[in-house]
Amino acid sequence: MALPTQVKMVEVGPRDGLQNEKPVTTEAKVSLINALTASGLSYIEAGSFVSPKWVPQMADSAEVMAAIERKPGVTYAALTPNSKGFELAMQADANEVAIFGAASEAFSQKNINCSISESLQRFAPVLEQAKAKGVRVRGYVSCVLGCPYQGEVPLSDVVRVAKTLYEMGCYEVSLGDTIGVGTPLAAQRMLSAVAEEVPVEALALHFHNTYGQALANIASCLPLGVATIDSAVAGLGGCPYAKGASGNVASEDVLYMLNGMGISTGVELDTLAAAGFEICQALGTTPRSLVSQALAAQCQ
Repeated sequence: MALPTQVKMVEVGPRDGLQNEKPVTTEAKVSLINALTASGLSYIEAGSFVSPKWVPQMADSAEVMAAIERKPGVTYAALTPNSKGFELAMQADANEVAIFGAASEAFSQKNINCSISESLQRFAPVLEQAKAKGVRVRGYVSCVLGCPYQGEVPLSDVVRVAKTLYEMGCYEVSLGDTIGVGTPLAAQRMLSAVAEEVPVEALALHFHNTYGQALANIASCLPLGVATIDSAVAGLGGCPYAKGASGNVASEDVLYMLNGMGISTGVELDTLAAAGFEICQALGTTPRSLVSQALAAQCQ
């Protein structure tokens, strides 16, 4: 199959990235989202309506959503694990919501103290509420290429969870290599297996870069027809299961690769990189993006 001519970049830095970093001010988050909007991104995961007890970094999501400068045509989404989270997301004018399941039984038990089946049942009310309000729901599947607790994850479990989320009403299912252990052929096999049960147009990739494999994994999967890629500006969000390791693949690195492959995204690299430098300044760190580091070196 030929490469896609266009890829939708889903920016998860303000949520999946920042929730795994030290806390920053509400103003810094608002500034980040506004800068990401200016870069041309059409989908930004802006916050998460989970218990602040579990994810204190996301406690100000309502304030963030209220303060950002919204651009027509851009989706500002929020993660909502339950009905209460969904109601809060609606009050904050989230355009879309996301729910998350795991392909690993061990991860599900450790993370949310219930089985995969039980976790999926918990989402049914959220999907019902969303359908009643005409709000689209995106689904995440974590541990699709490995689990920090059980190691290997059977492909059949990945397929089952992805298919269940799609059949429950998720318009798109994002396949997450949560600990970044996947390699290109394993990523291809996983995507091919899921695409037999869920239309590839309804699938996205969410690959972490813990072992430096994320770009290779994405490149290996693009010819299979997937055209939505999740990434985080500046590579925000370390891997909580591998101390000191990088987490999300950097948006700048994904964009540079896609540009080089002649694939259109509508995103402007310099503006995106500037957004990454700004949030890293607030965090007191430097971008994990190699592209950003190369661009900075050119300016010195």
